[in-house]
Formats: sequence, structure tokens, C-alpha cells
Amino acid sequence: MKRIFFVEDDLSLIHGLSFAMKKQEYEIEVARTNLEAETLWKNGTYDLVILDVSLPDGSGYDLCRKIRQTSKVPIMFLTAADEETDIIMGLDIGGDDYITKPFKLAVFLSRINALLRRSDHFNQAEPELNSNGIKMQLLKREVYKKEEQLDLTASEYKLLYLFMENPDIVLSPEQILSQLWDCDENYIDSNTLTVYIRRLRTKIEDDPSKPQKIVTVRRMGYKWNTVN
Repeated sequence: MKRIFFVEDDLSLIHGLSFAMKKQEYEIEVARTNLEAETLWKNGTYDLVILDVSLPDGSGYDLCRKIRQTSKVPIMFLTAADEETDIIMGLDIGGDDYITKPFKLAVFLSRINALLRRSDHFNQAEPELNSNGIKMQLLKREVYKKEEQLDLTASEYKLLYLFMENPDIVLSPEQILSQLWDCDENYIDSNTLTVYIRRLRTKIEDDPSKPQKIVTVRRMGYKWNTVN
């Protein structure tokens, strides 16, 4: 049985969503404050974390950062904070999905299932990827370029993993977006993806203006190039 850690202060939402998730045979642990959540997190093991951004004693963003220091557990933000900057921040600090209120219950449950499937796939992957002078140590969530550790955001890390897991395969923007993020397409679209790829190139390419690792295939998408 999958265990879900639900951090939310709205009692009516807690009762409604907990009932719906339990019907899907998930085990639910609930915290209503940052302090309570930190205590439960230290003492529990979970398969998915669902975080509200606005909590009575702090921010869900802060809790996300703390969780990411020690765990790669999937994190979903479920919040009324629906500005583009809120969503991008949530993804960059380690969120895997971001759902804004109000939302449809069926969509919410579907995206929980999708996150858990992706997590299972990731956990079954090889512990290390090594290509083009870039090494990803998946168990540690660390990336190295010629033995120098790179500082990647969570979104950049996931993007690099997708490319290195599919060497020399052209991935369309739509394929990349569907694999990485389930957020509202108004925020995570091809233009945003272009920004992420440009940022990632500045960190992994020897000359970002002439990329050799993540190459653009005109009118088709991008690929991780292993042929030099």
C-alpha cells in the first residue's frame, strides 16, 4: 500500500481528499502545520508528499526544500497560489507537479497515479548514467561534469535525466513536457521548456552557444547527442 503524506490546513479539504485517496487504497498521513509536518517526516516513510504552499506557521516551499535535502520522494504542490512565478518556483525547488485550486477530483487522483508510476520507474533505473563527460549518480541525486559537481535545480536535473536516459533519440517538446511536468500548459509550455534547456546548457556544455550534448533538431525537438 502506497503511503501519502498530506500537508494541508483546510479541514474540509483534508476530509474530502483523504476519503477519496483512501478509496484508491492509499494510506494517508496528515499534518496541518510546518512544525507538525517536520516531526512526522522525520519519523515516517512515504511514497508521495502533497504540500499546500500557505500554512499557518510557514511556507510549503520551505518544507519542500528541507525534504529535498534528504529525499527524492515525489512532491506535489496543491495550492491556491496560482501565479506563474509561484508555479515555476515550486518546480525549481523540487516539486514534481503543481495543482492549483479549484481542481477536479478525477484529475487530482490521475496525477497522483502518474507521479507514483514515474517514481517506480525511476527507482528501477540503473544507479548511474555516464555519457559525454556527464555523470549522474541517481541514488545521491548528484551530477558531475569531468568530476566537478554541478548545481542543478530539480527541474534541470529531471530534464537532464530524461535526455541521458534516451541517448540519440529525438524528443519533441510535447514528449518532454508530458514526461516531466503535469502542470497547467499555460505555464509549462514550449517557451518555458526553451528557457530550461538554455539554462541547462550553460551548466553542462563546454560552449553553450554551440551545444554538442543537447542538440536542437530543427522542427522536431531535441536530443542527447553521443556522436561527436
